[in-house]
Amino acid sequence: MTMKKLDIHNHILPKEWPDLKKKYGYGGWVSMDHKCGLVGKANMMKDGEFFRTVEENCWSAEARLKEMDRDGITVQALSTVPIMFSYWAKPEDTLDVSRMVNDDLASTVSSHPSRFVGLGTLPMNAPLLAVEEMRRAVVDLKFPGFQIGSHVGDWNLDSKELYPIYKTAEDLGAVLFVHPWDMQMGGRMSKYWLPWLVGMPAETATAICCLLMGGILHNFPKLKVCFAHGGGSFPYTVGRFQHGYNVRPDLCATDCHLPPREFLGKFWTDSLVHDQAALKLLVDVIGEDRIMLGTDYPFPLGEVLISDTYPGKVVLEADFSPHIKRKLLWDNAMEFLNLDGSKF
Repeated sequence: MTMKKLDIHNHILPKEWPDLKKKYGYGGWVSMDHKCGLVGKANMMKDGEFFRTVEENCWSAEARLKEMDRDGITVQALSTVPIMFSYWAKPEDTLDVSRMVNDDLASTVSSHPSRFVGLGTLPMNAPLLAVEEMRRAVVDLKFPGFQIGSHVGDWNLDSKELYPIYKTAEDLGAVLFVHPWDMQMGGRMSKYWLPWLVGMPAETATAICCLLMGGILHNFPKLKVCFAHGGGSFPYTVGRFQHGYNVRPDLCATDCHLPPREFLGKFWTDSLVHDQAALKLLVDVIGEDRIMLGTDYPFPLGEVLISDTYPGKVVLEADFSPHIKRKLLWDNAMEFLNLDGSKF
């Protein structure tokens, strides 16, 4: 019997948007160049400089539905590309961009409600504005949650400035999906795709460490948080975190009296680890009820149809029982997102 699959980690963009530099009066913004001469592709540009080429499946619901059907993906929880977070901008402009992205997400979801759900974006650099957008997105747009970055400028995720966002997420029953971003790009990290291969796992582990040692999951016990890329390097280094807490509580237990291991089983990760042994470790550390299929579609570093990889490969080829595979591919996501699986 074919198992249903919900992909918690994938990205989509609006097909086009206004010239934000002209609209806001300063640079740093991303634009889409559909006149790049490449059929079915567009170039993402930042201040006129090339950032990345994306294909039609990055903005077209119809294109991605064809590939979802091909790959056996029942539902995608759509989220934007992290470069659109725009936490560096003026707060009112970040809010405006967030609303634009969220409205586009909602339009895509409403056109195919049995295939898509939306994870919105927020002006995390302005928490009170973020709270406003959270309420709008949950109440009016019917989003089950939001994608947020692994940090917000100089704020790690334990920063008290972010508490209103966590409290509102609890009150609304909205989930948070944490995606690494804003890694060091230059200097020693300028070769070998290091920001993505090394920087992203480190960013995610930093975010997890801050939520645990910062007492966020203790202070907001109803908060549902999922971390991308299998929790980054955290599952392999949880013993190091615990040992640090044990031997240097003066440094590690300053904001939360509970040890890091106390929170295992109280947060989620996706399954995107690209390796059978890594997935087994992830299940052992995080728990079989706390891992969800994530592909990072449509990008090549994800678990997409490229090279020897396809969506869900590591889970489907794992030496797990059908019961556990069903949890990782579908059931856990239904619980995390508070969805009724019969509607998909």
